Amino acid sequence: MNSTTNQRLAQLICNIADDVLRDLYVRGKYRDVILPMTVLRRLDSVLAASKTNVVSTKKTLDAAQIVNQDAALRQAAGQDFYNTSPFTMKDLRAASTQMQLRQNFEAYLDGFSPNVQEILENFEFRNQIPRLTKADALGTLLEKFLDPTLDLSPAALDNHGMGSVFEELVRHFNEENNEEAGEHWTPRDVVKLMTRLMFEPIADTIPDGTYLLYDGAMGTGGMLTVAEDTLAELTKGRQITTHLYGQEINAETFAIAKADLILKGEGRAADNIKGGPEFSTLSNDAFAGREFDFMLSNPPYGKSWKTDQERMGGAKKITDPRFVVEHDGDSEFSLVTRSSDGQMLFLANLLAKMKQRTAVGSRIAEIHNGSSLFTGDAGQGESNIRRYVFENDLVEAIVALPLKLFYNTGIATYIWVLSNRKEERRKGKVQLIDATKWFTPLRKNLGERNCELSSADINKILKTFHAFDEADPEVSKVFDNADFGYYKVVVERPLRLTDASPARVYKPAEIKVLKETSNRADDATPVIKRLHKPGTAPDPLHGLFETVVDGKMRVVEYERDTELSDTEEIPLIEHAGEYANGIEAFLRRKVLPYAPDAWIDPSKTKIGYEVSFTRHFYKPAPMRSLDEIRADIRALEVETEDLLSEIVG
Repeated sequence: MNSTTNQRLAQLICNIADDVLRDLYVRGKYRDVILPMTVLRRLDSVLAASKTNVVSTKKTLDAAQIVNQDAALRQAAGQDFYNTSPFTMKDLRAASTQMQLRQNFEAYLDGFSPNVQEILENFEFRNQIPRLTKADALGTLLEKFLDPTLDLSPAALDNHGMGSVFEELVRHFNEENNEEAGEHWTPRDVVKLMTRLMFEPIADTIPDGTYLLYDGAMGTGGMLTVAEDTLAELTKGRQITTHLYGQEINAETFAIAKADLILKGEGRAADNIKGGPEFSTLSNDAFAGREFDFMLSNPPYGKSWKTDQERMGGAKKITDPRFVVEHDGDSEFSLVTRSSDGQMLFLANLLAKMKQRTAVGSRIAEIHNGSSLFTGDAGQGESNIRRYVFENDLVEAIVALPLKLFYNTGIATYIWVLSNRKEERRKGKVQLIDATKWFTPLRKNLGERNCELSSADINKILKTFHAFDEADPEVSKVFDNADFGYYKVVVERPLRLTDASPARVYKPAEIKVLKETSNRADDATPVIKRLHKPGTAPDPLHGLFETVVDGKMRVVEYERDTELSDTEEIPLIEHAGEYANGIEAFLRRKVLPYAPDAWIDPSKTKIGYEVSFTRHFYKPAPMRSLDEIRADIRALEVETEDLLSEIVG
């Protein structure tokens, strides 16, 4: 079964939509009927041979009053699904009226196994039956799907071929519905790149065994199936078994994903797919405590997770061990991001599911938009997630993708590649790859999508990734993990008031009155708020100054001027030189020459991390020559004179 035949069958099914549904549904809603009907027709064909056995087994089980019948009925069907109704799809044609057809069709649907029921419920397919019946279209629809030219039986189409036909239909309807396709459908070229980035570094050394693949924002499930195919292709000839796991909150896309696996003959894998509105990955982890070998996702960008946050008790009360972890001596290191965008929490979810005690460990490939590189201040959730992955040496590479690669957005996107079993040469390092110029234009735009990654483009990116060097610094650069980190320090200045006395210590209430009655001035006396015990060492860098109080040299602390408080971001790699650390060196070089009375409050110092592709791959535009500038000025002068002549004339 080749791709041309699959596309022909998919086109025949699309033609049914045009023939039967044109005046009944808007084009964007055709899939509400066509996708579940395609699933039903295939399942009906697969179950035809065992129909009698299933019905007989059902009668026997009922007579014996056996409640848990699922396993026995699956065995009777010889499949991971079954239908216990007395009807096949062909039998439904015998109905004499539309009402009888509807009743028989609903009884036929009710006979399917629980896993198929879940698909139908999430497709909300039963909601379409009244409309189809009223328009006298249900019978026509059945006749079209039963036409011999549309043969979806196992004899004509194996499971892989059927899966390909279904995926072609999903692709077709997503591209027609491009305003929302990007939310649930990652282009296959992007997925292919992600899976190769995830598998290729270890493809030659991965041992025989069973491996678990997981996607926590699985959409229609394409990432998992492409990942499974890619791993099989790269490890051909070895004993590699895979099991797929996924979670998806959108009901329709979950139904598509589950149906796709069942159509491919992977009914057991379909049982490991959890979804629907009650299955939000962030607030209802369906696989809590489970670890996976390979994980990939394309989480939603810029989408509020406030509802999830409230379900978890509110931002300050979240205790989920995926999002509150132990790091750098802090047992409650928070990875909780702002409620306006939860995309990085999907990365935290994957991090929590990495295997720690196997030779292969875990590998991750996840897509993010640009905000995940830099949003969030030091100490906030987004920055803490970046800090966690860099300080634990988990990031292998970040790849900048071409713009307008997705259906419903033209924003910049990036693939993060992570591993907790880095090869030796990558340890302590991170590779940034600018692949924004490697793409192939589409002949026709698909929504926002105007380009794709050809095989040649993907190979270029993979070649650069595997090289792990800076042979071409315009597209690849290698950094130490610490290069992305910084200290955020608070720089304080003393409150200087004209009526302040240099020889007394003020209480908080007195300072408040003094502020109201006195004026600030750069040459005024600083206000003393605390006097330290004799013997305390002065430390002007941290706010401990020496001054004369009551005729004696004492160590004091000054009241800070809130209007002069400022922050500085100091690179973690700042050279200390002759000083105690990089923070002191930076302050003495960049701050104290201009504000000699400044100090820092160590209790407010935080560590942050951010990645700036723009800075690292900045290409300055060449300066224009003076001759070019003069020519432009002369042209403007001539144009102005002509306009003036027209106005005056």
